[in-house]
Formats: sequence, structure tokens, C-alpha cells
Amino acid sequence: MTLRRQIMSARPAVVRHPSRFAPAIFELLNPIPYGLFVGTLIFDVTYMTTRNVFWGKGAAWLVTAGLIIAIIPRLLNLGHVWIQRRRAVSCIGKMDFWLNLVAIIAAIANALVHSRDAYAMVPENVVLSVVTVALLSIAHIAMAMDRLDLAEAAHE
Repeated sequence: MTLRRQIMSARPAVVRHPSRFAPAIFELLNPIPYGLFVGTLIFDVTYMTTRNVFWGKGAAWLVTAGLIIAIIPRLLNLGHVWIQRRRAVSCIGKMDFWLNLVAIIAAIANALVHSRDAYAMVPENVVLSVVTVALLSIAHIAMAMDRLDLAEAAHE
């Protein structure tokens, strides 16, 4: 064996540790769209009952801001669930991804409904807001229950 091969074989293998930055950014940004979509639902219901244009315009801004801010956590979640294969992803993690994706599609449809004139957006805006918030609520509850199960398993 040559000296070069001996040196090459003596090098330690590079161990890649998972990034801590991406999960931190995900955990920071993931709840923000949920809050904005809940606000959209509240504004939509208020607009439906009062017919005050302020609430309709506010809901349109909230759903748009929620969609813009939802981009980064969803891309990080896409990388964690489907692209990165360092560790196994649970069934709950995949379900969370799909529920969030369908909720974002409903929110995009809701943003398009909010582009209508005045009261023409009612009742579709309320229905789409309820669908968006319900899907995100189910996803957040499932992930919280999954984390709770992991934490209980770590204590045993």
C-alpha cells in the first residue's frame, strides 16, 4: 500500500449532523400563518354579518400575508419530509405536510375569492376560511400529540 493510500484511509469519515438552523426557522415561522388565517376567518365572519367593507379588505390582506409567510415553513417542511432522508419521517409528519398543503391551496382559492367586488365574496370566503383553519388545526393538533408521545417515550 502506498503512503498516499494509507493517509487517505486514515482520515476520519465526515459525519454530517442535521442542521439546527432549519428546524429553528420552521418552528419560528410555522405558527404565524395559522394566526393570520384565524384572523382572516374572524374578519370574514365579521364582514358577513356587518357588511362593512373594512372587514372584507382586512381579511384580504390577512390571507395574502398568511400565504406569503407560509412559503418558508412549507419549503423547509418539504425538504424535511420528502427530500432529506437522514432520519425516518413519521406518518404524522407526512400527514402534517399534506394537511398544510391542502390548507394552503384553500387559502389561495380564498385569496382569489377576496379579489371579488364587495359582498360577492360571501359566503365562499367564510367557507374557505373555515376549511383552511380546520385543516391547519388538525395538522397542529396531530403534531402536538406526536411530540407529546415522543416526550413521554423519552421520559420512560
